[in-house]
Amino acid sequence: MLHSPAGGSGGEPQEFRVEEGMAEQSTAQHELATLIVDSLNLETVAADQIDPDAPLFGGDLGLDSIDALEIALAVSKRYGFQLRSDNPENRKIFTSLRTLSEHIEQHRAV
Repeated sequence: MLHSPAGGSGGEPQEFRVEEGMAEQSTAQHELATLIVDSLNLETVAADQIDPDAPLFGGDLGLDSIDALEIALAVSKRYGFQLRSDNPENRKIFTSLRTLSEHIEQHRAV
């Protein structure tokens, strides 16, 4: 269950929290989690259930290499830059919601 976001208005980052023991999602991470859930049609997972530090692949989400391509396409459309399949850093970039979100924040179009 999604708990009330911490923080207020005025452009302050909001944190989304699901359950004890799970790291909180930043606003950017929650937006990305929603994009992932929507683009992959994950019917059994809600965006706010994705732990920012949990593995995206080989973990509870059950994502595979085809899903990585779908995520890359969705990120490209939403954030205006390409996640290239030949990038040697892809394993690090796609480690978790947190690492992917950080990469997007560093490279997204303004």
